[in-house]
Amino acid sequence: MNAIFDTLRRWPDVEAPGLVAVDAADRLILDESAERRASAQPGDVVVFNDAYGALTLGAAHAGASGVRTHIDALTGERALDANAARLCLTDRYRSAPLDDSLVSGARTVLLRLPRSLDALRDIAGLIAAHADPDVVVVAGGRLKHMSVSMNTVLREHFGRLDVTHARQKSRALIARAPHDGRDPSPAAAQVEGLEVRAYGGAFAGARLDIGTRLMLESLPDALPGGTPDDPLIDLACGTGIVGAWIATRHPGVHVHSCDQSAVAVASARATMRANGVQDRVAVVRDDMLGTRPSASASFIALNPPFHSAAAVTDLIAPRMFDDAARVLRPGGQLWCVWNSALRYRPLLERAVGDTEQVARNAKFTVTVSTRR
Repeated sequence: MNAIFDTLRRWPDVEAPGLVAVDAADRLILDESAERRASAQPGDVVVFNDAYGALTLGAAHAGASGVRTHIDALTGERALDANAARLCLTDRYRSAPLDDSLVSGARTVLLRLPRSLDALRDIAGLIAAHADPDVVVVAGGRLKHMSVSMNTVLREHFGRLDVTHARQKSRALIARAPHDGRDPSPAAAQVEGLEVRAYGGAFAGARLDIGTRLMLESLPDALPGGTPDDPLIDLACGTGIVGAWIATRHPGVHVHSCDQSAVAVASARATMRANGVQDRVAVVRDDMLGTRPSASASFIALNPPFHSAAAVTDLIAPRMFDDAARVLRPGGQLWCVWNSALRYRPLLERAVGDTEQVARNAKFTVTVSTRR
């Protein structure tokens, strides 16, 4: 198994020393589920939240077939496919959306614990609703990212929960006897006159984070572009607040909202429907702006993330600045909000062009960069 793990890469996600594709929690989940998987029939094994394919391919290499897997991040899904191709295991699994088709009849579930309790609640409810009554869920994570509240959430949907000893700063929770299952449904809230919808795990949930609020307060009354061929772009859209805010305040404009997170895209689409702007706002799952042609946009708004899987890194934003620069027309504008401590202005100047500070509060800075 170690030979398999040694071949795994994070690509096309960011790669750098200290950013790994497999860790001790992945190994623990596979070890704790090994006996159960040994007798698995095709389609019995389901994998949730597999960062780059360690769980899916570890199970497949050990003999599991018909594995169903769901990875929220598009880069993670693509990394799984690339890793599987190198290992000649592409026929042993299939990616599935976060719905009943993923877990129907499942008897063994391998779950990398999400950091969001709401995301865990959605996953646990879905498993309890549609998996085999004899299902066993092996859920693991790094101790620094785990809390006893996770035990409480799992007990909402499972009658028995066992906790393993810690190993290499990781632990597994083993859940059995599913009950009170339910399909995921988004949280709903009204924010700044908008109806916001958020499935578990979406950034900021059904609320407006303070950085995005500062950017919305700073946007001018007139925005460049907004036609079907030159839509206003909300990059890394999360729950879709920026795209919905623009569309409701600028009747007739067209918006392109995109995010690599499946749960963000589902949340943003629900937000657009709730505000009646779904006909003018396209919500797309994309790795940055991969589906957009070069020199095609006049306006991009961005609140760049700084998490890659569970790792905090400053390598994501520069890649997003470069891709925004590729997509912007000469003279086009990138509006960006960022934690002031990150000092992104020189990066924006280098990647995009002249950058001006528009607003600043105790924590965040809003800038506008004009494509050279």
